[in-house]
Amino acid sequence: MKIESQPGEKFQKLVEIMARLRAPGGCPWDREQTFDSIKPYTLEETYEVLDAIDRRDWPGLAEELGDFILQAVFHAEMAEEAGHFTIGDTLDAINAKLIRRHPHVFGEETARTAGDVKRIWGEVKAAEKKKDGRPEGLLDSAPRAVPALVEAQQITSRAAGVGFDWQSAGQVIDKLHEELAEFAEARRSESPEQLEDELGDLLFVLVNLARFVKVDAEQALRKTNAKFRARFAHIERRLAERGRTFEQAGIEEMEELWQEAKQESNQEPR
Repeated sequence: MKIESQPGEKFQKLVEIMARLRAPGGCPWDREQTFDSIKPYTLEETYEVLDAIDRRDWPGLAEELGDFILQAVFHAEMAEEAGHFTIGDTLDAINAKLIRRHPHVFGEETARTAGDVKRIWGEVKAAEKKKDGRPEGLLDSAPRAVPALVEAQQITSRAAGVGFDWQSAGQVIDKLHEELAEFAEARRSESPEQLEDELGDLLFVLVNLARFVKVDAEQALRKTNAKFRARFAHIERRLAERGRTFEQAGIEEMEELWQEAKQESNQEPR
């Protein structure tokens, strides 16, 4: 009978494989990579994990998480080669952080709700910053190297946490109408800079509206993108069945097929 190895042993094997790929005589491509050259792959693998989750592709998610973990091991291997830190340091740091920020599990604190947990997490994190001598503004801890929708939702959530917020979703909708009017005015001005500025304001208000109705703006847009892909693919498929091209069909026929795709998707079981 085959004995399944423990996760720790499998992780160690991955670390050893990565070290071998980067070692003299290893893989030429892996050996020439740097932190900067690997960054795009790290971002790509992150989105592939999200895509697998959106599609509820569990076998695919298992594979994508492996690719995602590889990115962490790759960066840690390069850091060890440069003398910065090791993968062990990384694991020690996250283990200690999880224990430190969950005193309601590993310590004497009590948390009965998710709100209690968020409060405790924030207090511990603030104490960590103070201890390390790293005073920072309320929004400084919000990451900048994330999609703009994510950043907007995070910084507005932090501002809302100290009372800088609208009182209701209705007020946000009023602000949305105000920004739409300003965007219309910017269109009349024909100023590219003003158009960009007002469109940014419009998107920012929409993110706030998403926050008020407890919708993740980034995930909402990702799902709409997937919906658009599926419906457009339906148009392509139906036109091919008719032996017609996009140019031959024109907007009227494509709109007809779009509505057909929309009706079919609405009839699919949820």
